[in-house]
Amino acid sequence: MKADEAVQEALTRWEETVNYVTGPELWTNLALGALKIIFILLISFLVIRIGKRVISQFFENRRRGPFKITQRREATLKKLVINALTYVVYFVSFIMILEAFTLDVGALLAGAGIAGLAIGFGAQNLVRDIISGFFIIFEDQFSVGDYIRTSGVEGFVEEVGIRTCKVKSWTGEVHILPNGNVTQVTNFSIHNSVAVVDVSIAYEEDIAQAEQVILELMKELPARYEAMLDVPELLGVQTLGASDVVMRIIADTQPMEHWAMARAIRKEVKTRLDERGIEIPFPRMVMYSREDDKSLQEVNE
Repeated sequence: MKADEAVQEALTRWEETVNYVTGPELWTNLALGALKIIFILLISFLVIRIGKRVISQFFENRRRGPFKITQRREATLKKLVINALTYVVYFVSFIMILEAFTLDVGALLAGAGIAGLAIGFGAQNLVRDIISGFFIIFEDQFSVGDYIRTSGVEGFVEEVGIRTCKVKSWTGEVHILPNGNVTQVTNFSIHNSVAVVDVSIAYEEDIAQAEQVILELMKELPARYEAMLDVPELLGVQTLGASDVVMRIIADTQPMEHWAMARAIRKEVKTRLDERGIEIPFPRMVMYSREDDKSLQEVNE
């Protein structure tokens, strides 16, 4: 008797399943769900496209405004904002699609929040790197192409990411630094650089004449070198060496051009001093011999 009842119950469930699958209710719900998904996707793509245009127009208006930012920072921020908009729209669309399938989104979000909290405790360094990366980008601490010194590394920035940044030294090594380790940064590319050149003059030369020759030369240099922003300044006598008088020259240059301009100034000064017959001294050593001193004393006696 119980077996007959079980078979009857199974047949009843099978008939209900077949009727549900072949009935209009299921296909109507599927069609409505598909239409909702298509509508959500179309709205998402439209919002992203309009958002990109609005963001591009916003940065274009800022370019014509009184408050301007560098082109590299503008490109970085623009790309970052567009990506953030895209991720937010995709996330909202995903939640709405789940609701279209009558899933419990609240329980899903609660589970995701707990899982995210557990992952956050287990990956604190990763979270710290990501947060530091956002602050590096938004505060414009450095950008791609800048010459920086940080965490014992010095070189040109090749890439600024959300988690890491890449710094290439002048000898070719690429250093990959987690953003969380970038605690102190020296950026050499934000403001103009200063070239510092020390020129040695022999004690036997006329210092006033040497200063006049150098001053005349300094007035000619800005026309020869575009990276030199102003006439170099002769500060005067810097130190009195063992065999020379050292005079210091400083020059304002474009960012990261101070090394090249310092070499150019040394070359120009050396050439001009040679033309005027002013000697740049070389190290001198005086040898003293006791035997020669004794021979000299005997001759005097």
